[in-house]
Amino acid sequence: NLTPDNIVTLDDKQWIMTKRQKTSVETNVLLLDIPKRIIAKYSGKTYRDGKLFPILTNQKTNAYLKEIADLCGVKKNLTFHLARHTFATMSLSKGVPMESVSKMLGHTNIKTTQIYARITNKKIEHDMEQLADKLGKFNKAMGIR
Repeated sequence: NLTPDNIVTLDDKQWIMTKRQKTSVETNVLLLDIPKRIIAKYSGKTYRDGKLFPILTNQKTNAYLKEIADLCGVKKNLTFHLARHTFATMSLSKGVPMESVSKMLGHTNIKTTQIYARITNKKIEHDMEQLADKLGKFNKAMGIR
């Protein structure tokens, strides 16, 4: 439900500054190139209540995500919830601080965000076990104990 008033320029950088509907938590997100291009694509069009984009229901958004998944050959059931979850998990796994991810998601309690960190730790554990297995095979092939 973004409006032009939510796009703010600070120090020559554009930000989305808004409050989350569900939690009323203030959220500030730096606008990166792809979101800027998406906003530009929709600019000049008039939407209900001066919004930047058409307002879609959660069900309609999920239907579009399913259609995109089908077109891309993705078998997983894509949903808006899964997209948020993926954003959080990917951000944490790429080193974005938990506090920043928590703010971007509009969580009122960092413990909610820590759930995603546990998933990330499980992935790290799995990856490290695979690495140890490969190193073991390499060492065996090289005659190293």
